[in-house]
Amino acid sequence: MSTEPCPLIIAIDGPAGAGKSTVAARLASRFGLLNLETGAMYRAFALKALEQHIEPTNGAALEQLAASTNIRLEPTPSGNRVLLDDIDVTARIRQPDVTQAASQVSVHPAIRRWMVDLQRELGAGGGIVMEGRDIGTVVFPHADIKVFLDASPEARSERRYAQAGGAGSQEAILREIRERDERDRTRAQSPLKPAPDAVVIDSTNLTLDQVVARIESLVTARLDAHHGHASHVDASSAPREG
Repeated sequence: MSTEPCPLIIAIDGPAGAGKSTVAARLASRFGLLNLETGAMYRAFALKALEQHIEPTNGAALEQLAASTNIRLEPTPSGNRVLLDDIDVTARIRQPDVTQAASQVSVHPAIRRWMVDLQRELGAGGGIVMEGRDIGTVVFPHADIKVFLDASPEARSERRYAQAGGAGSQEAILREIRERDERDRTRAQSPLKPAPDAVVIDSTNLTLDQVVARIESLVTARLDAHHGHASHVDASSAPREG
């Protein structure tokens, strides 16, 4: 297999709990991609808002806070480290209070514009997999591969409940997921929806391995086409004998 780095931009969108983060991490490892977690970026910003005692509904205050916020993702063999103003917040941003605040700060148009600019900057060189809610529609509308990963609310709540080790109530998780879906799908700025050219995968009745295998086949086919085109160009530009 060629050791040439994968030049593609892969966009994975979908609702909360669809498995985007896990799938993106697997793809990044498989193809040597940078995994740019947009959800982690929103969570980090939400954490800063909580620490500064800024209400996640206060758009003006959040916009001012964003101007003095630095968020970086550092790849490691076990996944990304998330740095908020140079402080490692990888574990803290997975807590329920941050999760809830992240879904609220993300609806503000000014915050989404700021995040989109930052995400485009981080992914400008290609060789990335990026997951979120609007990657294929807004952040990278010209991504090489676009996937919309979906699943029923019930299936997503079961997965979140299992991830939490059975802590809490699955009914409460299901209610939160439905509320999150409503916010994401109806917001004025970048509503959650598949890009027109996205491959939609419903993972309700699929295993993680099956989902990853389907997307890997898309990537492999695109890489084969990319390398085939390059070889054709090289051959056509070579001097002909005779």
